[in-house]
Amino acid sequence: MDEISDRAYIGIDVGGTNLRMALVDEQGVIIHKTKSRTEIHHGRQAFFSLLGRGIESLLRIARDNGRETVAVGVGVPGLIANNGHVHVSVNLPPLDGLNLRDELQAMTGLPTVVANDVNAFAFGESVYGAGRGYRSFLMVTLGTGVGGGLILDGKIWTGIDGVAGEFGHMTVEPEGKPCPCGNHGCLEQYASASALVAAAREVMSRQGSILLAGHRLDGITTKMVADAAREGNPTALSLFAEAGRSLGIAAASVANLLNLEALIIGGGVAASFDLLQESIEREILVRAFPIPGRRLRIDRATLGDDGGFLGSAALAMNHYQRGNP
Repeated sequence: MDEISDRAYIGIDVGGTNLRMALVDEQGVIIHKTKSRTEIHHGRQAFFSLLGRGIESLLRIARDNGRETVAVGVGVPGLIANNGHVHVSVNLPPLDGLNLRDELQAMTGLPTVVANDVNAFAFGESVYGAGRGYRSFLMVTLGTGVGGGLILDGKIWTGIDGVAGEFGHMTVEPEGKPCPCGNHGCLEQYASASALVAAAREVMSRQGSILLAGHRLDGITTKMVADAAREGNPTALSLFAEAGRSLGIAAASVANLLNLEALIIGGGVAASFDLLQESIEREILVRAFPIPGRRLRIDRATLGDDGGFLGSAALAMNHYQRGNP
């Protein structure tokens, strides 16, 4: 085995609910992966114990496979500084104010890079997934919220403070719905899984059996709405069209500003990509200048649930290969 192929990287995807970890080689092959509950509600120390056990298990598996683990990458939701300091993580409050990179480097003795989770996902798509053919694109994740990660000329653009890419908090309705961030009319309030479910419940409370007859309001999911849309339900189709319209409004501004090659959509709602694509594209063509509007491709992410830790591992590899400590 040559020197390069012996190397492996630990990629970690920290979610509000699930903690995904993997040992990945330089070609993006997953040697081993695990999934557990994040259990962040037990506090910081319990979280680090869980993380430490997971890392030690992966290091042992690497040794058993004749691999040298050389770096660690971590994706975390929230505002993450370029030096690994967690300014704020809404779903992981025990990590607020912590320099996660320094803590993990002290724990493992390995070079470590910590990034916003969607930035990590975007980098993974650029190295191993739907973004391989592009130099510049916006990665958008549609889940409980709407996340964004920018790849510009092959590199993550994090901004001067490390907090760039908050696509979900672009304003699409100036006097629109209030958002927990303090603004009104954020994209997240119109195009996330939560927004789609809320819109479906609103329709059902007003019009009853016109959508998902026989289902309880508190049991509605985006999959139910998507299934109804694919069966031709006009109300369900209109809900996805409106979500796509909001995405297109925001994407048109990004197209005009940055003249990107692609918009790549991931996250749970990406399973309904076919129900969103047409309305997104239509809105972009109406609102953006012709050159950047026609240039922008709308693609679906390909890495799925593995995207977070694959992206984190790719960031660790990039960090290591550039000679960073």
